[in-house]
This record gives sequence, C-alpha cells and structure tokens, in this order.
Amino acid sequence: MEVILKKDIPNLGDADELITVKNGYARNYLIPKGYAILATESMKKVLAENIKQKAYKEEKVRKEAETLAKAVENITVKIGAKAASTGKIFGSVNAMQIADAIKNQFNYNIDRKKIVVDGDSIKEVGTYSATVKLHRDINVAINFEVFAE
Repeated sequence: MEVILKKDIPNLGDADELITVKNGYARNYLIPKGYAILATESMKKVLAENIKQKAYKEEKVRKEAETLAKAVENITVKIGAKAASTGKIFGSVNAMQIADAIKNQFNYNIDRKKIVVDGDSIKEVGTYSATVKLHRDINVAINFEVFAE
C-alpha cells in the first residue's frame, strides 16, 4: 500500500515522502496515529505541488544565507568586557553577546542559536573565532576580539 508520510519516521522515511508499506502496517498504525495518509491520485498531485513549493522556498532561503555568508566572512567583531588587570574577564563571552555585537557594529541579524563558539567559553581578553551556521551546509567563521573596558 502506498502512503504519504506526514512526519519523519526513523528507518522508514522523511515527511512528504511517498513510500510503500504493508497494508496492515498502514491501516493499523501509520494512518490512525496520524503519521501518514493514503496516497490517492489527488494526494499525489498535492504532494508534488508541495514539494515544488518547498524547493522554491528552500532555494530562496539558501540564496539569502549565501549572501549573508559572503557579507560576514571577513569581519572582525569587537566585544568589550569588564576584565581584571591580568586579562581575566568577569564572567564570560557567549553567543548572545557576539550576536548583539554583530547587530550593533555591522547591522546583520544573526540568531544567537546559530553561533557556535570554538572552545567552551571565553574567559580571557584576546582574539577568538566562532562558527555561524547559516544553513544546513553553509557555515561561516567569524573572528571576534575581546577587549577590556
């Protein structure tokens, strides 16, 4: 029996995928749980249209991510932090502070959840790098400098 998956199911398939399963599995498990719908001719046409629209949206998001990646790949962000005379920072520099600094200095909106700081945490004054995951396969390295205020 052919069904269209509505959700990702491990070892079976991804959402919006047309798969063939045994009749009992589809009727007794997948369809009643809401994991799949029966693949009729009209549902196959709807699925094809949804896949086409999703591909268009995905391409648009990817182009925006590539544009932003080219814009931020060679910038150096300066972050001020309160520090002792030895160079130790009171507290640490995290992804939220990096995102705020990018917004204030260069006017690029980057979600703090997409920023991964190399190493655990920044606790000293110096130059460091972070990776920004803009898309599934578009990553950009950003350099940032922590200085004492």
